[in-house]
Amino acid sequence: MAARRAAKPGRRRARAPADPGLLTVREFQRWMEERYGSRDRERGIDRTFGWFVEEVGEVSRALRKGTRDDREREFADAFAWLVSVANLAGIDVADALARCYGAGCPKCGKSPCACPFIP
Repeated sequence: MAARRAAKPGRRRARAPADPGLLTVREFQRWMEERYGSRDRERGIDRTFGWFVEEVGEVSRALRKGTRDDREREFADAFAWLVSVANLAGIDVADALARCYGAGCPKCGKSPCACPFIP
């Protein structure tokens, strides 16, 4: 059994709960950093972003031709790669979401959105 690394002082180690759906965005971002951060840094932001874009393409294929299981897996993969890119860019996704969407639609400011519908 591999030894567990101690968390950095002042940082809580994010653990996947029994139900991963219970992770907050911030916990998931920390969880991703702990597991993949060093690999992501070695790969670099450009190549990591490329992997994210590839996953978005897989979401597209799953939406058109995949099963529900395929769509779930591809959405999870795309989100995980997006979070990896955010980690490399120094962006706290939870803070960004709160700033951009916390008060309603970022364009009209209303909740629900009152922007004109564009089909």
